[in-house]
Amino acid sequence: MRRIKLTIEYDGGPYVGWQHQENGPSVQEAIEKAIYDFCGAEARLFTAGRTDAGVHALGQVAHFDLDTELSTGTIRDALNQHLRPQPIAVLKAEDVNGEFHARFSAKRRHYLYRIIARRAPLALEKTRAWQVFRPLDAAAMHEAAQALTGKHDFTTFRATQCQADSPVKTLDEINVFETGGEVHVTASAKSFLHSQVRSMVGSLKLVGEGKWAATDLKDALDAADRTRCGPVAPAHGLYLARVDY
Repeated sequence: MRRIKLTIEYDGGPYVGWQHQENGPSVQEAIEKAIYDFCGAEARLFTAGRTDAGVHALGQVAHFDLDTELSTGTIRDALNQHLRPQPIAVLKAEDVNGEFHARFSAKRRHYLYRIIARRAPLALEKTRAWQVFRPLDAAAMHEAAQALTGKHDFTTFRATQCQADSPVKTLDEINVFETGGEVHVTASAKSFLHSQVRSMVGSLKLVGEGKWAATDLKDALDAADRTRCGPVAPAHGLYLARVDY
């Protein structure tokens, strides 16, 4: 029995999220079906992060066990063949040791949030970035965001349905910068609370618009009160960019 690690890219728009759910198709379901279709194995996928409905991935990681002598390249190509035409691609399949776990072995997760500020509608990026209608001060957003780094009680930026045992997390790094006509927010940590990145981005947008000062963001964090969070940014601008092991 071999343990196979997959690196996966997907458009989260058509799915109810990564995890199996009764209310619609999931990314996990699609890949597990592709495994069954190419080799007849009912494998279970374990993932680095359960992305929500509409959230995308550039480098999601999952693993499963399979009794096969096929090469990892053949496994990758077979999965992609059976996933077509769904917007899911297995970028890499590789052998790992039996102690590897996509979730528990992860040392850091990296997220990207894309914001496009313009008046004209988004024709190509409508479901892949958050459109706002006034310019944002990315430098002010970045400066304010530094108050979020370190170990904090992130209750303010935690979804009410979050199932984590504690609201205390350590945010290793957060950056806000302009690139190619977009504002990008990148965040890195070992783990995140449910909707934490989207909640932080929504509040940072208020800073970028001049509606909040940096002190307002810090006060909201210190309050540890969900009602102090700004409007939560939409799911379709968020990407799980990479997972480090």
